[in-house]
Amino acid sequence: METRSTRVAAIQMVSTAVVDENIATARRLIDDAVKQGAQLVLLPEYWPLMGMQDGDKVLIAEQHGEGPIQQFMADIARDKQIWLIGGTLPLVAPEPNKVMNTMLVYAPDGAMVSRYDKIHLFSFTKGSESYDESRTIVHGKDVTVFGAPFGEVGLSVCYDLRFPELYRAMGDTTLIVVPAAFTYTTGRAHWETLLRARAIENQCYVLAAAQGGVHTNGRRTWGHSMLIDPWGEMKAVLAEGEGVVCGDIDSQLLKQVRENLPALKHRKL
Repeated sequence: METRSTRVAAIQMVSTAVVDENIATARRLIDDAVKQGAQLVLLPEYWPLMGMQDGDKVLIAEQHGEGPIQQFMADIARDKQIWLIGGTLPLVAPEPNKVMNTMLVYAPDGAMVSRYDKIHLFSFTKGSESYDESRTIVHGKDVTVFGAPFGEVGLSVCYDLRFPELYRAMGDTTLIVVPAAFTYTTGRAHWETLLRARAIENQCYVLAAAQGGVHTNGRRTWGHSMLIDPWGEMKAVLAEGEGVVCGDIDSQLLKQVRENLPALKHRKL
C-alpha cells in the first residue's frame, strides 16, 4: 500500500427512465464527490436507466467499448482524474433480447481497466412484488479484482452480497465495492447486516452505492449508500434521495485490524 489514506465516494441516485437525465445527474454528483476530495468514485447499479419495463435495458444495450454511456464514464474519469467504478450498465449479451449487467472500471487517464459481469441474478416474490432478473440478463462467471494505488479492489453487484463465497474467492482485498438497487423490502431487512458481515469477515473496507427512492416506474429502492470499515463500523451513510457518501480508506487501520485479530490467517477451509 503506497498511501495511508485515500478518499472514496459512493454516489446515490434515484435513476429515471431517461438516459440523458441520469447522465446529467451522475455528472453533477461525481463533481460533488471530487469537490469533497474523492479519488475513487462508485456509481450505483442501473444508474443509466431504471426503465418502465424490464426490456427497456435491452433497447439501450451497448457493445463493449463503444456507446455514449461508456464514453461519458471514460471522459469524466479522465477529466476529473479519478478512478471511476461505473456501477452497472447494460452491455450486449450473447443471447437475444438479453443483456449483461456489467460494471466497468476506468483509471484516471480514462482507460477502461477492468470489467465484471454480475454473477448472481436476483429473484424475489412477495405479495404484489415480483422480480426475476434472469428474464432479461445473462449471468457472468468470473470473479474480478483490480489493482488500485491503495490496494486490491473486489467487484460485486447487489444480489451478489448474499453469497459470501464470492468474496472469499477475491482473496486479500483492501476494498470491496457493491453498487446496488436493493428493493425497499429486502433492503430494510438485510442490506446493512450483509454489508457489515462482508466487511467483518474479509477484514476490509466495503463501499456500497445504492439506488434510493421512488422511481418513475413505481419501484422503490432502499438507498442507504455507505462506507464500512474493516471492523464493521459504518463510517458514513445516506438514507434516501440522491447524494454523495464520502469517507477515507485508512491503510493503517486495516493493517491494525488484521494484526489484532488475524482471522484471515486462521482459515482452515
